[in-house]
Amino acid sequence: MPGLNTLPPFPDDVPTHPLLVVDYELIKAGDEDEINKLWDAAAHLGFWYLKNHGADEEVAQMFDMGDETMQLPFEEKMKYEQGDEGLSCGYKAPGANATDESGALDTAEFINIAKDDALAWPGHVYRTYPSTVNARMELTIIPFVRKSLEVNRTLIDVLNEKLGLPNGALLKRHSLDEHSGSEARCIRSPPMPPGSPDNKAAIGGHTDFGSLSFLHNRLGGLQVMVPGTDTWQYVKPIPGHAICNLGDAMTIFSGGILKSNLHRVISPPKEQAKHVRWSLVFFTRPGNSVELRTLADESPLIAQAVAEDPDRSYQTGVTSKDWFARRIKNQRIKNRKGPETWRASRGMEHRPAAA
Repeated sequence: MPGLNTLPPFPDDVPTHPLLVVDYELIKAGDEDEINKLWDAAAHLGFWYLKNHGADEEVAQMFDMGDETMQLPFEEKMKYEQGDEGLSCGYKAPGANATDESGALDTAEFINIAKDDALAWPGHVYRTYPSTVNARMELTIIPFVRKSLEVNRTLIDVLNEKLGLPNGALLKRHSLDEHSGSEARCIRSPPMPPGSPDNKAAIGGHTDFGSLSFLHNRLGGLQVMVPGTDTWQYVKPIPGHAICNLGDAMTIFSGGILKSNLHRVISPPKEQAKHVRWSLVFFTRPGNSVELRTLADESPLIAQAVAEDPDRSYQTGVTSKDWFARRIKNQRIKNRKGPETWRASRGMEHRPAAA
């Protein structure tokens, strides 16, 4: 795939939404100013840049793995397709998912590799994978999964303390010993055909399913809808900086203190739109058996937040596994019965007009 130095830069004249830049090395060192910056980002937008994360080499190799996988014959990739029953790991073909209530089809294809399958290698928990994945499991995928888990778990533990939860309360709900929906995803989005609307979604407006996402982009295209507005704004990719964002589980656990914000992927702006867009993300999600409910009984801060917003319930009554499967299953176009199917795939902050 083209290297960073061969891709056109993100244009200077396209409006973007600024994100706070958090230094992972300072977070690990316990720097209070940096921890407060992370908290500010997590409690207001739910998105931030992360620098000095130490995963650049693993990320570059994962992009190579994704490119090798997408070059396989379509018939070969389809042997490992996700299916329509709520399983996320595996290959997802272009057009398999809806992007809005009308049933408009997505344009991205991607390969999802379950954390549990990577850590069980050469065995597997959920499924087998294409030859290009297997060939890189030990030297590329497992190191990326382990590095991503380290980064995300470190950040989650810092937020645990800021929420006033008992030591390890959130990490207990993300135990490495329990199977979960955590996974690595490498995504290929093709250039939009000439004449396509500039805002046509490759991946429709959504909140993330789990707890914390660790994202690496090669081109623009990611947009956020800033709370209190109805306007999508680009997030500019910065070389060497990951983009982190919180998902539904952290909003639920925190009683709404932490934000799982709407975002989508559209065509990159201007000259970047002529190129294939690659992105890579690791999703950390709670253990399959973890009930998604507010942790107000474990934190006075969370209890206060829940009491101040009595009209909103964070008691879902379902496990992480069931929450995840519902959202995956109902965005599949083959399961579509009408607009209600799309609505059933949505998360905490769904707005019907946010395609």
